[in-house]
Amino acid sequence: MKNVKCLLLALAAGFCGCRAQQFANIDADAFAQLITKADVQLVDVRTPAEFQQGHLADALLIDFKAADFDALCAEQLDKSRPVAVYCRSGKRSAAAAQRLAAAGFTVYNLQGGILEWIGSGKPLAPITQ
Repeated sequence: MKNVKCLLLALAAGFCGCRAQQFANIDADAFAQLITKADVQLVDVRTPAEFQQGHLADALLIDFKAADFDALCAEQLDKSRPVAVYCRSGKRSAAAAQRLAAAGFTVYNLQGGILEWIGSGKPLAPITQ
């Protein structure tokens, strides 16, 4: 009976491991370094209104709250290239990163979001009217 309990516990631990985070949370310095690489796709998952208030240079806007978020990602992103995602605080982009990773993308999330980016003194793209 003890062996059966050990086996069940090991199987449960294995199943839990399958649900582990499939993307990397990185700080603003590492994120800044990452997005300088030519093959990295930079994605802002905030709303269009938030994006207009300020965003990272060359970021592609794909609103995580949009009903067709997954379809837009499939259409606009290349699975063979890494994806760097960010939002305001890092929570929404972590959820987006989880979905992207589940879809087969290699994903990096800006921990702390654009607030952390700004807080570390990093620049935003010039706001255009």
